[in-house]
Amino acid sequence: MALPANTAGIDQIYTKYRSPLVSRYASPEMAYNFSELKKFTTWRKLWLILAKSQKTLGIDISDEQISEMESNIDNIDFDMAAEQERRCRHDVMAHVHTFAAACPTAASIIHLGATSCYVGDNTDLLVLRDGIDLLLPKIARCIQRISVFAEEYRSMPCLAYTHLQPAQLTTVEGVKGTTGTQASFLQLFDNDSAKVELLDKLVTEAAGFSQFYIVTGQTYSRKVDVDILSSLANLGASVHKICSDIRLLASFKELEEPFEKDQIGSSAMPYKRNPMRSERCCSLARHLMTLVQDPLMTLSTQWMERTLDDSANRRVCLAEAFLTADIILSTLQNISEGFVVYPKVVERRVKQELPFMATENFIMAMVKHGANRQECHEKIRVLSQQAGATVKEHGLDNDLIQRIQADSYFEPIHAELADLMKPQTFIGRCPEQVEKFLAQEVRPVLSDYSSQLQELSLLTL
Repeated sequence: MALPANTAGIDQIYTKYRSPLVSRYASPEMAYNFSELKKFTTWRKLWLILAKSQKTLGIDISDEQISEMESNIDNIDFDMAAEQERRCRHDVMAHVHTFAAACPTAASIIHLGATSCYVGDNTDLLVLRDGIDLLLPKIARCIQRISVFAEEYRSMPCLAYTHLQPAQLTTVEGVKGTTGTQASFLQLFDNDSAKVELLDKLVTEAAGFSQFYIVTGQTYSRKVDVDILSSLANLGASVHKICSDIRLLASFKELEEPFEKDQIGSSAMPYKRNPMRSERCCSLARHLMTLVQDPLMTLSTQWMERTLDDSANRRVCLAEAFLTADIILSTLQNISEGFVVYPKVVERRVKQELPFMATENFIMAMVKHGANRQECHEKIRVLSQQAGATVKEHGLDNDLIQRIQADSYFEPIHAELADLMKPQTFIGRCPEQVEKFLAQEVRPVLSDYSSQLQELSLLTL
């Protein structure tokens, strides 16, 4: 399909597909981290690091050449680079020529002894590291916001569910070189193996890393990508679980995510308060969880030292994984900063189900008064089924307690029923568990991010 004829004057960004991950959702910092500008300036910084390290180890590189490279790190002629790539069909060499055009004095020593993966893979590792550094404070802020919520409501009894059916009580928050041989550099340093190893060390430290891979093929092992995206997929699964539960509790009207004063829940039903932030998190988390399949397939199909069928795939999946993780964390932070709990609704729902949950307590109390356990169980079973029918068939309130009070068999415990029905006696050690978990597992981790925890979500929805 051809472009419409009347596109004159329309910005080119609106005539091409743009991923919503960048155009709509991702933070500016994460979007920049995977941008062309970040990528290609990092290539130039790596070429500069290599030249400086080679000069330190005795290669004939002048101060003027180093200075010229330093002055042109950000001076990228993207049009020239695109033209060069169309000509030579090689992205790294296109940028070598473009950098050389900006640095004529240093042209002869740019990319000296290196392979394309020197800039390609090392830039990927730097971008992945920076992406993780952007995500970790966001994770810490989400944990901190949710832990504050957990602490506030750790003692409020509410319904717990198995099979999405009321089970027992819990609390609103409860917890239980080309081929990796370095031959080109060995030749460059006249077979001085110690200098090659020192070059590795100098370049690694200058790039901001404390360690380097001792053995690789032409590329770093694609298992690194698997490990990173597996962690991000794990994060996606956790966020999906959290936000799914928020959506369910919202349907019960016990809890809600933030809802703006002028926010519209539905174009057709004006009363709706849809949990759209949690729905967005679930939607994007599913995408994040699937992305780990890409590096798994890439790792398994890398022939010998490497094949180039990893390249196009990695350009997509690595960036999308970090951009998606960034989005769901920002959204979850926004949700957790504005949780709304409706205690009266929680209390009403507890009262509706608590008589059934207390039946074991009733039986135990009757046994203490000398009753036969099996006989008592049968009488409670019959009354419970009758009360259940009253709720389900007639839409009335649970009247099990009234039925027990009207039955003379249970007269020994009539005076005890109120005490046997106290919600706090059904939540076990939930408050202590939450406090212990926060003290031992959460607060020590958050202390590493104390200076970044106060940053509020600036989510635009």
